[in-house]
Amino acid sequence: MSEISGVKYLVPVKQVEKTIKVSDDAKAELQSVGLMDEKGRLKLKGVSPKMIKRMKVEAVDCPVLNTQIGFIQCYVCKNFHSRVTGQVYCKGEPL
Repeated sequence: MSEISGVKYLVPVKQVEKTIKVSDDAKAELQSVGLMDEKGRLKLKGVSPKMIKRMKVEAVDCPVLNTQIGFIQCYVCKNFHSRVTGQVYCKGEPL
């Protein structure tokens, strides 16, 4: 599908009206690797608070989970390769 090796899916990023909540499993994983503090605030290295706010109102139709998830959950997924011009390059490996 794409020229980038190891990438299986090219998924468009969509704007949503309301923030999609990060699942409890994803929150626990984020806290275990130090990307979220005890109060539930994201601490993504190299990502400004303004960008995090924008990422919270974006979503993708995840080809691996077969459901719509928030972009932040996609961003911290092991299948996330990169994001270019409103599209996510996904490796598509089972979770």
